[in-house]
Amino acid sequence: MRTVVCDTPGSVRMEERPVPVPADGEVLIRIRRIGICGTDMHIFRGTQPFLSYPRVMGHELSGQVESAPSGSTLVAGDQVYVMPYLSCGSCIACRAGKTNCCTRIEVLGVHRDGGMTELIALPECFVVKTEGISLDEAAMIEFLAIGAHAVTRGAVKAGANVLVVGAGPIGMAVMLFAKLKGANVTVLDARADRLAFCRTTFGIERTVATGPEDKAALAAYTNDEFFDLVFDATGNIKAMERGLEFVAHGGTYVLVSIVRDMLSFSDPEFHKRETTLLGSRNATVADFEEVVAAMKAGLVPTTLLNTHRTTLDAFTSVLPLWMEPSSGVIKAIVEV
Repeated sequence: MRTVVCDTPGSVRMEERPVPVPADGEVLIRIRRIGICGTDMHIFRGTQPFLSYPRVMGHELSGQVESAPSGSTLVAGDQVYVMPYLSCGSCIACRAGKTNCCTRIEVLGVHRDGGMTELIALPECFVVKTEGISLDEAAMIEFLAIGAHAVTRGAVKAGANVLVVGAGPIGMAVMLFAKLKGANVTVLDARADRLAFCRTTFGIERTVATGPEDKAALAAYTNDEFFDLVFDATGNIKAMERGLEFVAHGGTYVLVSIVRDMLSFSDPEFHKRETTLLGSRNATVADFEEVVAAMKAGLVPTTLLNTHRTTLDAFTSVLPLWMEPSSGVIKAIVEV
C-alpha cells in the first residue's frame, strides 16, 4: 500500500508498505481523507517536540471500515473517524478521565506512525462511526476538538472578554467555540489575511494586527481592563511570554500551543493579577462529540475552512508549497 514517510525534516517521500494485519480487537480502516495541520508542518520543519524520525504523519483521519473484529458494532463499509490519541486507560490521568494527557499516550503521526497511507489497523475503541457528516467534515473534527477542549479548560462563559492570540486553524477553532459559548472574542495576529478570514468567516469584529500599537488597541476594546481569558495558539515562544500582558486581573491564561523552549514571564506581573495558568493538550471523547454535534447543527463553516486539497500521490510535491504563508492554507485535505 502507498505510504508517505517523512524521513528527516524537509524530506517526504512515497513508499510501498505491506497491508497491516489487524490484531485481536482491531479495526482495519481504509483511509479516505487526511486533514493537514500545524503538527504535520512542525514535523516537516523539525520543530515538533515529541517526535523521532522517520515518521508517517497524519492524525486527522476519516475513512471506511475494511474489516472489524467478531462481535464489533462496526461493519465493513461504515464511515468512521479516528480518535488519534491512543491512551492506556489505566494511568493516573486516564483514571481521572483525562485521556488527552495519558502518561503513556501515543498520538498517531507523532509518537507512532499515522494515517498518511491507504490502510491502518487500530483498536476499536479509537474508531467512531459517523452519521450525518461527510468524510471531509469527519477529517476536520480533531483540530476543532482541540479548540473545543481549550474553551472547556478555560470555562468560558457568556459575556466573557476573550482574546485569541494566533489566527491559525487551532486559534480559529478556539474562537469558534468561544463564540458559541457567548463570549466577546478578539483576535490578535500578525497576518492581515488571517484576520480578514476571521472577520468574514466567523464574524469576529474585533481583530488587531500585531505591532507597536497592538496593546493600546486591545486595551481600548476592554476599557483598559484587558481580557478575562487569553488563549495562546501561536506556537511562538515570544508571543507566549508576552501574552500574560493581556490577561485581566483575576483572569486566566490558556496555553494551547506547544514549543520546545523553556517558557518564562514576570513573576510580579503573574502574581499581581492572581493569574490562573492552564495548559490545554489534545482533546477528549466529549470534545469530539461536541464538535460533531456542532457540525450537524450547521454551526461550523467546514466548506470555508477547507481551502486546499490534493491527492495522496501529489502530497509530497505540494506540502513544501503549502508551508509558505503566501499559499493561504487554512485547512488542507488529502484525498485517498
